[in-house]
Parts: sequence; C-alpha cells; structure tokens
Amino acid sequence: MTAIVVEQTGGPEALTTQTREIPQPGQGQVLVRTEATGVNFIETYQRSGVYSVELPFVPGAEAVGLIEAAGPDVDLEALGLRVGARVATCQASGTYAERFVADAQKIVAVPEHLDPRTAACLPLQGITAQYLSRSTVPVQQDQTAVVLAGAGGVGGLLIQLLKHLGAEVIATASTDEKRRIAREHGADHVLGYEGFAERVRELTGGRGADVVYDSVGKDTFDQSVQALRPRGTAVLYGGASGQVPPFDLQRLNALGSLYVTRPSIGAYLQDREELQARLGEVFDLAEAGVLRPTLDTTFPLAEAAEAHRHLEDRRSRGKVLLIP
Repeated sequence: MTAIVVEQTGGPEALTTQTREIPQPGQGQVLVRTEATGVNFIETYQRSGVYSVELPFVPGAEAVGLIEAAGPDVDLEALGLRVGARVATCQASGTYAERFVADAQKIVAVPEHLDPRTAACLPLQGITAQYLSRSTVPVQQDQTAVVLAGAGGVGGLLIQLLKHLGAEVIATASTDEKRRIAREHGADHVLGYEGFAERVRELTGGRGADVVYDSVGKDTFDQSVQALRPRGTAVLYGGASGQVPPFDLQRLNALGSLYVTRPSIGAYLQDREELQARLGEVFDLAEAGVLRPTLDTTFPLAEAAEAHRHLEDRRSRGKVLLIP
C-alpha cells in the first residue's frame, strides 16, 4: 500500500511517499481502508520536530474509511459495526496511508446518508466544537458567546452549534473576507481584533459576554478576560499566536470573579461511550443540516507535502483532506 512516511524531521519535503506492507489488526484493533484523511496542524508540528515523535512514522490521526478486517478478539456486532461499515476516528495513528489500523473502541459508525468527505471534516473539529459548547461551558439560550477566529474550522462549527443552542454570538476575524465567512456561519456580530473587548461590552449594554472561546492565545487573552461579565468564563483552547504568558490569578478577582479553563480533546473523550455521544451528535446535526462543515480543498495522498504547505501558509478556509 502507499503511505506517507517521515524519516527525518524537517519541512514539508520530509513527507515522502513509500510502499509499505498492509498492517494487520492486532488485539482490539480493526483494519480500515482509507477514504479520506484529515490534515491537522499537529501533524505539521510532528513533521517539523516541534513535537517529538519516534522516527520513522506515518502521520495522521483523523480519517474516514471502510472496515476491512478485525482483530481476533474484536466483536464488531457488539459494537454495532460490521466488515464494510464506514467509520470515522480522530484517535488513530498512521492515517496518511491507504490503510490503517485503529483501536476498535475509538471508531464511530458514519450515518448512511452522510458522504465520506463531509464526515471526514467533522471528527476533530466537530467534537471540539461540541465539547466546548456542551460541556466546557454548557451554553444556554439567550446567553452571549464570543468566538475568536470565527472563520476557522472549529470557529465556524462552534458558531453554528451556539446558534443552534439559542445563544447570541459575537465573532472576531482578521480580514474582511474572514469576517464575511464568520457571518455566513451565523454570527450575529463580527468584529476585528483591535479593541474587541470594548466592542463586546458596547454590544452587550456594558454587561460583557457569558463566555469567550479563545483559540488565538497570547495576542488576545488579555482582551478575552476583559470582555467577560462578572463570573464569566474564558475558554482558552488554542494558541495560534503563541502561548499565554504567566497570568496573575488575582486579576480574575478584580475583573469580577472570572473563570478560566484550558481544555483539550483527550479529557472529553474518556471512553467509547463519550466518543459515541459526542461524535454521534455531531453527525446527527450534520445530517440535519444544522452543522455545515467547510471543505477547503482536497489533495491526493501523494501530495501530502503540498497539503502541509497550504495549511502552514494559512491559505486554508476550512478543512483540508488527503484522498488516497
């Protein structure tokens, strides 16, 4: 089979196309024939050496595909699956390949009427938007939520979910084009980044927002906490501009007994039941037309290096997929 392999860390050219043996599913595993693989920033960090990974390795954790075989101890029927079933995961490894093996407890069936490319846009970004709005801060009708980077993959889905929950949504984006995209996702108000905390207070009659979802980090965090109402919550779930420097917790007192949390997806996928519930809801909402993921572009598997360049150059306006 064809696989993308990193033998030495470096630039996108470190992604090399190789022929490898088809892996065999072991205990607790299934073999999946890949239909579409999600390309995510974490793989660029692993490829470049920012994150340490044992070399050589095949990148990728997110994919949609068809089950071809199961390990000797896997009861597919008990999991509601079968050979030939279309499944999705964001917790596999080696998905930059024509086939990969995955833990049978970490795959979810894709609804019959959801096409594989749409489904492949949803596991990582969809689950993130789901747990942020349902669990990190369970947003209620008529609350006000601020979504930074509202034109991004997670930001767009988060706006759509928040509107579905009945919230008023204020989004930020850096350019006119990105602000247009955020409006298309359903944001009630869309702002630039300069002085956004003051604008949020103006739009809320001086009260402030109930929650700010901040994936930008260092450049925006100070404004994020200033945009909150008393006892509001700043949810820092990314650091596109860099990590937030050490923060004096006494400021949370001065700004109105605020809350700050730094969630990550692993803590919200503790077992198969939680994975099934979260991704199941995401798929159901996509089938119903509530969630509309944005597929930016697809690349053939052999052009994984170009897909990484596309992502690192910030050209993407949605999900990037590799197609075997």
